[in-house]
Amino acid sequence: MVYGLLGITLILALISIIAAWKGTSKDLRHNWHQPLAALALGSFTYLYGTWVYVSIQGKYIFGAVLVLALLAGLLRKRREVSRGAGRLIFNLLITLIFGTMSILYFTGTTGKPRKAALSFPLKTGKYFILQGGKGLPSNFFHISYRGAIYAIDIVKLNEFGNRATRIFSPRLEDYGIYNDTVFSPCDGRIVRTRDENPDNLPPSRERGPSNTNQVVIETDSFIVFMAHLKQNGVFVKEGDIVKTGQPLALVGNSGFSLEPHLHIQVHTNSHSGLPWYREEPLYPEFDGRSYLLFEVIRPKRVNMVNEGPISE
Repeated sequence: MVYGLLGITLILALISIIAAWKGTSKDLRHNWHQPLAALALGSFTYLYGTWVYVSIQGKYIFGAVLVLALLAGLLRKRREVSRGAGRLIFNLLITLIFGTMSILYFTGTTGKPRKAALSFPLKTGKYFILQGGKGLPSNFFHISYRGAIYAIDIVKLNEFGNRATRIFSPRLEDYGIYNDTVFSPCDGRIVRTRDENPDNLPPSRERGPSNTNQVVIETDSFIVFMAHLKQNGVFVKEGDIVKTGQPLALVGNSGFSLEPHLHIQVHTNSHSGLPWYREEPLYPEFDGRSYLLFEVIRPKRVNMVNEGPISE
């Protein structure tokens, strides 16, 4: 699937660049709809494209080349084109579909979500939202899992703008986020931990979701679930009281996971006795800012908590 999505990204990028150049090089009085369609397709590809599997820099290069293609077409000598109803309808349809998808990237389909204010739990580099967003369509892979409509998956970028040394390396150490320290995103009580499950070797995830190493933190108003932690890599135990910025665990690749990453989802704590994942999902906000699919996160510098967990 990943290779297919990457191939689609590159094909759509090429199509939108060519269409932008050709569209603006023609008489815009009769051909205004072609560059409009190219921009809609290009915006969709820029926002949803799986550039990180090559390098996140590819996204910015594509955006620059698309703008240059539009400008280059405008500078060419224009020529008349025939007015075709079929071409007009096709381009307007492309504009409607991909323009709507681009708008939904920012708005989502879940209305205005309630947020949970957290501290970003990773501190040592530049990170990336591999999956996430305000429900459909951007958070497609989480939408069916136990109320995880606002859940996010985080990876770490290396100096080349990639999350690993290649698309799928079987060596866990080749992934930037593997073995990274997870810090507590809030003050609270540890209500569940697991770290006995072995890490998957990418891209296998055959062990499934029931074998996920995890930490669950309860506060008075919400519950935070963090998963895919490293085997024997959890530092706290159930019942511990933790503070924001306190080390909790190491990132691994346990459970239903293709590659090392940190999964985070937040739910309201209504004290109703329901399982945490059946409570209302909340949209995580880190250090005063919320993030969408394929956005880069540069953590703020914070003071770490050095003391160990407090047990009752």
